[in-house]
Amino acid sequence: MSRWNLAWLLAVPALVALGLAASFSAPPPDKDYQLVRTIVDVLAEVDRNYVRELTDDEKKKLVEEMINGGLERLDPHSQYFNEEELTAFETQSEGQFGGVGILLTKDAKTPYLKVEAPMPGTPAYEAGIQANDLILKVKFEGGEKSTENLRIDEVRKFIIGPAGTQVTLTIVHDGATKEEDVTLTRAIIVQHPVQGIARDAADPTKWDFMADKENKIAYVRLTGFSEQSDKELRAAVEQAEKDGARGLILDLRDNPGGLLNQAVAISDLFLKEGTIVSTRDRNGGGRKWVAKPENTLFEPADKKPIVVLVNRNSASASEIVASALQDNKRAVVIGERSYGKGSVQKVFNMPNRKAAVKLTTETWLTPAGKNIHRWPDSKETDEWGVKPEQGFEVKLTDDQRREYFTHLLSLDRVRGKPGAKDGNSKDKPEQPKAAKPYKDPVMEKALDYLRGKVKEVGAVGVVERSVAA
Repeated sequence: MSRWNLAWLLAVPALVALGLAASFSAPPPDKDYQLVRTIVDVLAEVDRNYVRELTDDEKKKLVEEMINGGLERLDPHSQYFNEEELTAFETQSEGQFGGVGILLTKDAKTPYLKVEAPMPGTPAYEAGIQANDLILKVKFEGGEKSTENLRIDEVRKFIIGPAGTQVTLTIVHDGATKEEDVTLTRAIIVQHPVQGIARDAADPTKWDFMADKENKIAYVRLTGFSEQSDKELRAAVEQAEKDGARGLILDLRDNPGGLLNQAVAISDLFLKEGTIVSTRDRNGGGRKWVAKPENTLFEPADKKPIVVLVNRNSASASEIVASALQDNKRAVVIGERSYGKGSVQKVFNMPNRKAAVKLTTETWLTPAGKNIHRWPDSKETDEWGVKPEQGFEVKLTDDQRREYFTHLLSLDRVRGKPGAKDGNSKDKPEQPKAAKPYKDPVMEKALDYLRGKVKEVGAVGVVERSVAA
C-alpha cells in the first residue's frame, strides 16, 4: 500500500483520537495538521519497514490501540469504541438485547462451551436448558458453527440476533450422553438490575424482598443503572410497601454505576426535596438536579428508615444515589468507603455512526458540594468516595469477601426451570451443601440498625395513640 493511501485510510481515526472537527473541504489548522501528520507518518513507517507485513485487521487494531492508549492517558474512563464495542456498550446501557437468555462459560475439561446458567423467564429457560449443559453446535441463519475451541464472544455473535428469528443449539444435558437439538425463538432479553433477598423457590423469575418478616424490613439489591433500573426499583419497593415494609435496605455494593439520568431518577424516588447532584464542565458551567415531591416512595420519611449499603466497588451512579440520600438525611450509609468516581462521560458518535468516542466532559458534586473523585495520586487520608456514617463502617476480610461473592453467585444463577429434564445420571455427584447458612456482616449491621429504628418508631406510635385516646 502506498504511503498516500495509508495516510488517507488512517487520517480519519487519527482525527478521532485528537477530538478534532476539521472539515475535509478546508485546510486544517497548522498545529492540528502537524499532530495528525505525525501519527500518519509513524503508521506509514510501520507499513513500509516493520519486520512483517500487517493484515488490514492488524492495521485497524493498531490504530484503535493508538487511540485508546492516548485517551487512557487523559483518564481511565475515556475510550474509543469500534463498531462491535459500540454495540456491546449500547446493549449494556439499554439493559436489553435480542437473544435466547443464556450465560456462557468455558471449562478446562471440555473444548466446547458450557451453559453457566439460563436467565429466568427467557427462551432458553423455558425450553429446559440448564446449567452445565454442553453446547456443541450453533445453527443459525446461513450456516452452523461448532463451539469447539472457540471463544465465548465468537459463539455469542451467532446466538444473538433480532427478536422473532430462530437459532438451534445442539446440546448435551449435564450427566447425559445423547445430543439434542433445541430450536429457540430469539426474544428481547432484559437484564434485570433489581434483585431481592432470595428467589421464589417455585418460580425463580420472582424475588422475595422481605429480609426480616417479623420486623417488616425489606431488601432490594440494584446491580446497575441501565434504562430500566428506576422502573424496576419502583415496582420492587411498591411491592415491599404492599407487604407492609417499615424499613428498607438498598444494596449498592459492587454496583459499578451506569447512566446519570438513572442515578437522578432513583434518588428522586426517595426524596421529596433537596439537591440530588450537580455537575461542572470545563468552562465553569454546569447542571443541577433537584428532587421533586410527586410520586416519592417509602413515606413518611420519619417513620420509614432507609439504609444504603456500599463497598469499595460501588462507583459513579451508585455514589450519586448514596451521597444524595446521605446528604439529605434520608438514609444511613453502611459498609465501606466507595470507589470514588466523580466524573461524567458522554458518548460522541463518529460521522459514519459505526464508531464512537466516550469522553469525560464533567465532574459531579454531592449535595454538600463535594467532588468525591479519587485521583491517581489520592491518598487514603484524602477526601474521596462516599463514607459510611461514624460507627457504621464494616470492612470485610478477604475470606469474608470470597464468601460474599459465592453467596451472590448462588442468588444470581439458577440451575434451570423447576421440573425441566436433565441427564439424570445415576453416578452424577450431588451438589455440595453449604456448611452453614451465609451470614453477611454488612447486612447484619443494617438489620440491627433498622430493627432498632423500627421499634423506636413503633414505641413512639403507641405513646401517641395512648395520649390521643
